[in-house]
Amino acid sequence: RALMAASATLVSLAFALSTLERWLARRRRHEAAWTISLFLFAAGSASLWLGAAVGWGEWSFKAFYLFGAILNVPFLALGTVELLAGPNHGRRWMAIVATLCAFCTGLVVSAPIIGPIDHDVLPQGRDVFEAGPRIAAAVASGVAATVILVGALWSSWRLFRGRKRPGAPTTVPAGRLALANLFIAGGTLVLSAGGVLNSVVDEMDGFAISLVVGISIIFAGF
Repeated sequence: RALMAASATLVSLAFALSTLERWLARRRRHEAAWTISLFLFAAGSASLWLGAAVGWGEWSFKAFYLFGAILNVPFLALGTVELLAGPNHGRRWMAIVATLCAFCTGLVVSAPIIGPIDHDVLPQGRDVFEAGPRIAAAVASGVAATVILVGALWSSWRLFRGRKRPGAPTTVPAGRLALANLFIAGGTLVLSAGGVLNSVVDEMDGFAISLVVGISIIFAGF
């Protein structure tokens, strides 16, 4: 499990550096949003790595919950909005996402721990937190994942219909771009499947597997 979490951390860091390089070269707003998201994703994966390697405590779990369950997916979805809806809508949603993420950060950092944390087992939010952080995680991850999934499928449909995505390179075939969007949609579904994997493996292994496989598929699509 520590190896899987380490792999997810390294893949997400490589992905973040790729989007950072593109943002530095072209200064496109959606690439900035993706870069923020992927560095947050790397922080969440690193927190899982730390918990798997040395054991869980209050602050390692809060870091995993904040970076891995609340903050990263909204910024990834913001990149989708920036790309598909344009900078005017993007600026508005950037302000909304940044404000809500700042609120959620304060909520998780100040949240009291209501139950014991097992050193060797990934804690469950329902056993550790009151309702506030759990609602924030459910809304942030659920709504943002839906935005990413719908945006990727809509882009693929448009490309298969012969209509180019805004800002798409003209040298890249539309079919290849459509396939890339399907990879992104598939990777998003895999990232959401950590809870399903809990029925097959334990919680920590399930999250580690879904993280490394999901982010790898999205990176391949990118």
